[in-house]
Order: sequence, then C-alpha cells, then structure tokens
Amino acid sequence: MKKTNSNLMICAMAFAVALVIANVVTAKTVQTGIPLFGSTILVPSAVICYCVTFLMTDVVGEIWGREEARTIVLGGFICQLLALVFILVAQALPAADAGMQASFDMLLGQNGVFVIASMTGYLLAQSWDVFIFHKIRNKVLADGGSARSRWIWNNASTMTSQLIDTVVFIGIAFGIGFGWLFDAAMIGQLAAMMVGQYCCKFVLALLDTPVFYFLTRNAGSRELPKAALA
Repeated sequence: MKKTNSNLMICAMAFAVALVIANVVTAKTVQTGIPLFGSTILVPSAVICYCVTFLMTDVVGEIWGREEARTIVLGGFICQLLALVFILVAQALPAADAGMQASFDMLLGQNGVFVIASMTGYLLAQSWDVFIFHKIRNKVLADGGSARSRWIWNNASTMTSQLIDTVVFIGIAFGIGFGWLFDAAMIGQLAAMMVGQYCCKFVLALLDTPVFYFLTRNAGSRELPKAALA
C-alpha cells in the first residue's frame, strides 16, 4: 500500500466502519462449540469486525506513523459517539408498528453499562495498541533490526491490546453490570468468558499477520524518527 492521502482515507474509513458495525452486531453471541471449564466458549459476533480495527491502526502506524494512528483512534471514538446518538434518536422516534419497535429495541437498544464497558475498553486497548506498537518498533529498528521483523510489533501490540479490551469489557459489562464479579457461583463463568474470547482474538491476531505484511509490503523504507534513535 502506497503512502498516499487516498490510501490513508481508505484505512480510516475501514477502521470507522468496522468499529461502528462491531458495536451494532455485538448483541449477537456466537456459540463456538469449543469446550472450556465445563462450558463452551461464547464470543460476540463483533469479534471479527473489532480485529479489523487493530489491523488498520497497525497498518496506518507502520506506513504513516504514530500521530496518524492516534488521530484515527480519536476519530473512531467520535464515530462511536455519533452512532450512539443516531441510534438513540431512531429508538425514540414513534414506530409505525409496535412489533417493529420491540425488534429494534432488542437488536439495537443501548444498555448503559455495555456502552460504558465498550467505550472504556476501546480507549484503553486502542491507545495501548498504538503506544506499544511504536515502542517495540522503534526499539527493534534502533537496535539494528529489520522491517522484515514487523510481525513482532504487529502481534505484540494487537495481542496485548486485545487482552486489555477483553478483560475491561467483560469485567465491566458482565462482572459489574450483571454482578458476576460479586457472585461466587459466576466467577468461573466470568473467567471462562474472558479466557475463551481472548483465545479466539489471539488466533485472529495471528491470522491477520499475512494481511498486515501484504498491506505494508512497501513500508520497509520508511525511516526511523530521529527522536527514537536518541
């Protein structure tokens, strides 16, 4: 991918679309059938969309730099807020059919705790992703490493940030929101949900590595900032 304004805009749009859609479809829980701790792993259907957001920030960070990646993260947060406002407005408008309103509320109705959990997890995880991506990248390149090793900072940043997002979102939404954190009988289920979802995200992070390499195949010549060499 060439370092052009149009390509940067495409990455930003892909990031925003994936982020907004992730929050729209997250209500659907997918049964993986994979056993863990006496139950099977459940993941939100948004897991694939959300992984795309981390891929996009890594691609932007590798080609355009840290500041552009941070700008996209901030822009994504604003997009989330706008989407939330639009959904709430649509929900408040009088429906022509009561059944339609009930279906809309069930699919797109915003649970306050889930919104807080999603926003908090997003800001912490994405901010960490951008920070640690460039921290590791600059360290490796400053020590004489090659850009061919970019799988290191790509996977390290995505896998650790996905861990943060998983623990924060599930901890707030289910641990606090549903009270599982204060119910001894549900602690195991809470832990299983965190471990199971993170394992799925871990695998997806590995699978997107070839895509990251393909999209950044022309980024190897980008120089390391002088500040990173100091």
